[in-house]
Amino acid sequence: MKHIKKIAFFGYADTKPEEDLYHTVYQAAKVLAEKEYTIINGGGPGLMEAATKGAESVNGDTLTVTLKQKYMTGFEGSYVGNVPDKEIVTYNYIDRIRGLIVEADAYVIFNGGTGTLSELGMVWCLAKLYRGHHKPFVLYGAHWKPVIEALVTHMLIRKESTELFEIVENDEELAEALSHFERQIGHREHNHVHAGEEKGFML
Repeated sequence: MKHIKKIAFFGYADTKPEEDLYHTVYQAAKVLAEKEYTIINGGGPGLMEAATKGAESVNGDTLTVTLKQKYMTGFEGSYVGNVPDKEIVTYNYIDRIRGLIVEADAYVIFNGGTGTLSELGMVWCLAKLYRGHHKPFVLYGAHWKPVIEALVTHMLIRKESTELFEIVENDEELAEALSHFERQIGHREHNHVHAGEEKGFML
């Protein structure tokens, strides 16, 4: 039984097709879609468009959770170039983030700005709170190593919180990390069943 089926991509909404980040995301989504993962994103431009197009290039399944905003002048909104197989429409930012978190079984977080940091903070906090039943996440890119080191050095983050995710630098490492998490989930589900406990993810 496959536990991780749908993966949400988080990252920079303003990356352009000619930039390395866009290409990296496109290729990662393509590779995961070929492995029959559904690719989820926020339906906007930049990284989100790259994720959808990468998955669609190999006829993979795609889902977007979009926001029909009215007053959010600092939000990129949905994007006509991002055409998924299915769209879930929300009407405020909190519902959109919740939708992305709930719909996915795991998360891949690329480089980005304040929105990406908010998504990282949310999934990291949930992983800590629901440890043992949490959804896994992967940080994609070498830049995350000094970022996490700085957070651990200057903030009050416990060492065990850094054991909840993996940092990868290429698609091969990403696939290996997801396989590792898959085995972890299968092992803990097996133990929960034998202990007579309820199994399943948080949320």
